[in-house]
Amino acid sequence: MAKIGLSAALEQFHPTELIEHCKLAECYGFEGVMAADHFQPWVPAQGHNAYAYSWMGALGMVTKGDFGPGVTCPSFRTHPAVIANAAATLAAMFPGRFWLGLGSGELLNENVVGGEWPEPLIRFEMLQEATELMQKLLSGKSIRYRGRYFQMNKVQLWTLPEEPLPIYVAATGPQTLKWAGKTCDGLITPGANHDKLRGILDSFAAGAKEAGKDPARMPKLLQLHVSWAETDEEAMQSAMVEWPNGGMNFPKQDVRSPEDFAAMARLVRPENFKGRVLISSNLDEHRAHLQGFLDLGFDKIYVHNVGRNQEAWIRAFGEHILPKLT
Repeated sequence: MAKIGLSAALEQFHPTELIEHCKLAECYGFEGVMAADHFQPWVPAQGHNAYAYSWMGALGMVTKGDFGPGVTCPSFRTHPAVIANAAATLAAMFPGRFWLGLGSGELLNENVVGGEWPEPLIRFEMLQEATELMQKLLSGKSIRYRGRYFQMNKVQLWTLPEEPLPIYVAATGPQTLKWAGKTCDGLITPGANHDKLRGILDSFAAGAKEAGKDPARMPKLLQLHVSWAETDEEAMQSAMVEWPNGGMNFPKQDVRSPEDFAAMARLVRPENFKGRVLISSNLDEHRAHLQGFLDLGFDKIYVHNVGRNQEAWIRAFGEHILPKLT
């Protein structure tokens, strides 16, 4: 069976309810969880913002699969040393199961601390520096750090996993992809058309090869949003109400608040989801959709059904789709 995990939308569901979804998904053959690290929902209708690291500790106690944040920004809300501490604790508690997903951030989640929101190149430089700091700290050595964006007095992590903690980077642009391939352990990227994803995988592989690494041995994770329901009309209604951000075909990193997204959502039309979120009641369409991404070379796909019908969706995919994937 191909490896399909659950993308857990902490911005959409109460954390206790979401734990039950993950337990049910594991019973139906889903393997692992990608947890959204959001301080705010995309739109007010989603209605939640549970803290991912508290939630992942609870998740690890009641499930058996892998899990990690998809993704944490180590540059604004929280100092990278604190994120390294939290990640090392989870990796020590759940050996071989926890991975750390990192990205350059979105204003929606990072503006809670105020301050300047820099341009993309600066955010990328901050991600590079934060990742270097965390990698040094996760080595277990006593270090100090003096960078352009981050400083850390001499300190070490005392509670560490026995095996190195894998760090995966969320990336879509060529520069970030090549850097991720060179310096990190794996890739996270969102669903897109196949041509774009081939380019993403090629850029990541090129960076890995430059560093003397084998890209075939580096995990490549895909986060995929779909909308399934008993009828096409219900599936479309779920997308329009619950996940209008999926129909916004523009960069979202600079949008400040759920209310701003809600205002933009009034412009979203059903056709805007095409090529971005598969909206269908047909399980064969969903199976072919997932298989296509696996055939591109992704090792694992974490799927989020955007509707509130989580239990029905988990059962339908677990019974009719997962066993047929190769």
